[in-house]
This record gives sequence, C-alpha cells and structure tokens, in this order.
Amino acid sequence: MVESNTNRKKKSSHVRPILAVAVVSLLLCGILFPLVVTGVAQLVFPYQANGELASLNGHTVGSVVAVNSTDYTQPVFFHLRNDSASGFDPDIPLQGPASENPADLQIPGISNATGIPASTLQAIVNQNVQGVWWIFGSPYVNVQKVNLLLIAQFPAVYANYTA
Repeated sequence: MVESNTNRKKKSSHVRPILAVAVVSLLLCGILFPLVVTGVAQLVFPYQANGELASLNGHTVGSVVAVNSTDYTQPVFFHLRNDSASGFDPDIPLQGPASENPADLQIPGISNATGIPASTLQAIVNQNVQGVWWIFGSPYVNVQKVNLLLIAQFPAVYANYTA
C-alpha cells in the first residue's frame, strides 16, 4: 500500500507541470499574442486591419477587398468576374476574354445604360488600374472602387444609389 501511494504522488507531481505549461501556453498563444498582433496592426496599418472599408458620402458601404456578387447586378455598374469561385473577389482584369468579364468589355454596356461617354468611363478605369509592378502582374480594376467613383462623380445618373 505504501508503494502505491508513492506511485500516485509521483504521477500527480508530473501532471501539475504539464497542466501549468498547457494553461500558460493557451494564455500566451491563444489570447495574449493575438491581442498584441491585432493592437500593432491597428497602430501601424489601421486601414488594412479594419478590412479596407469603402465609404460613400461619409457612410461605410462595404469593403474594397470583398464584394458581394449581388451588390452590382444592374447594367449601370461594373460587374464581378463570371468565373470567380467565391463571388467576393472585387477585382476584374482590365483586358481579357469575355469569360473573365474584363473592364474594357463592360464599358460600352455601362455607357449605353448610363449615358456616360465611353471615353470618360475608360479614363476612370485607367486611373484605377492596379496590380502591375514593373513587368509582373496582370492589370486589374477593383469593382468596388470604380463603382463608388461612378456614384460619386455622376450623382444624377446614380441618384438611386447614393442613400
């Protein structure tokens, strides 16, 4: 009997440090580290850390990094890619095959639907091209940014969307 009590004490003496390490690890890695990283991100990159929020007339209307595929279904807006698996990718190619729904191929339809000259739409698109670094990357346009610019620059055309 004396021997079995000694064995139990030895086993329990090994369990306490293991549990203490587990609890401390959980607190450090699961709570403290994420809070520190989030805090640093808020200080250094507040725009990105908050989801790169898009605003119109001082009101937050969404994010420029994720767009709901149902947000811009009207013919007066630039549309997302047809082949985007998630439906939330806000970027469309500047040029490309019709299956990718590129910005350049959407301009005539938007011009017809809104009365905005195609040259004006092309200039807005060209001013908002992203994704090219030297010779790397394919040029793309952020649908959310361009559509919000259209709403802001042409309030008479987009009067139903400025609320």
